[in-house]
Amino acid sequence: MASESGDDQQLKLYSYWRSSCSFRVRIALNLKGLKYEYKAVNLLKGEQFSPEFTKLNPIGYVPVLVDGDIVVADSFAILIYLEDKYPQHPLLPQDLQKKAINYQAANIVSSSIQPLQNLAILKYIEEKVSPEEKLEWAKVHIGKGFAALEELLNNYAGRYATGDEVFLADLFLAPQLYAAIGRFHVDMVLLILFLCQLHCSKCAFVLDCAHLYLSDL
Repeated sequence: MASESGDDQQLKLYSYWRSSCSFRVRIALNLKGLKYEYKAVNLLKGEQFSPEFTKLNPIGYVPVLVDGDIVVADSFAILIYLEDKYPQHPLLPQDLQKKAINYQAANIVSSSIQPLQNLAILKYIEEKVSPEEKLEWAKVHIGKGFAALEELLNNYAGRYATGDEVFLADLFLAPQLYAAIGRFHVDMVLLILFLCQLHCSKCAFVLDCAHLYLSDL
C-alpha cells in the first residue's frame, strides 16, 4: 500500500482510486476542508487482504478512515462519523423530511446498486457464468436503482439532489453516475434528458455531481 502526504496530518484514508465508496468519503473530506493522508490500497493486486489492512477492516473493503486512535470502516459509517465530529459544511439538511430522503437515496446506492457491481461479485459472475454476463448484470441493477432514484428525487431536486446545496445523497450519486457511464457504459442519456425536461436546474445537478467526482481524479 502506498501513501501520499506529510506526517503532520492526523486523518488517514485507506482508499482505491476507482472505488465509488472511497470517492464518497474523499468528496466529504474535501467539502469539509479536512486535510488527510491518502493511503492507496490496490484492490487489483489484492492489497485489501494483506494482514496490515485486514487488521483495520477484517472484511477487506475500502475505505477505512483512521482518526488518531479511532478506526472507522465502511463509507456510510465514515460519513456519519465525519458529520458528527466535523460539523462544517453539513452533509445533512435540518429539514427532517429532506434528511430522510438523503438517507433513503444514499441507501439505494449503497445497498441496492453498488454492492451488486463490486469487484468480488463481478469476478464471481465472470468465473461462474461468463465475462460478458458480468457487464449485463451490472447494467440491469444500475438501471433499476437509478429508476428508483429518479422517482424518489423527482419532487426534491433543485440544483442538487435534494435542493440547492450538496448533501449526503449527492456524495453517493456522483460516483455512481460516473461509474455507470465510464465503467459500465450504461446509457444515461434518457435519464439526463428527462431531468432536463422536468427542470433545467436538475441538469446542473447531474453535471456538478460529475464535476465533484472528476475533480478528485
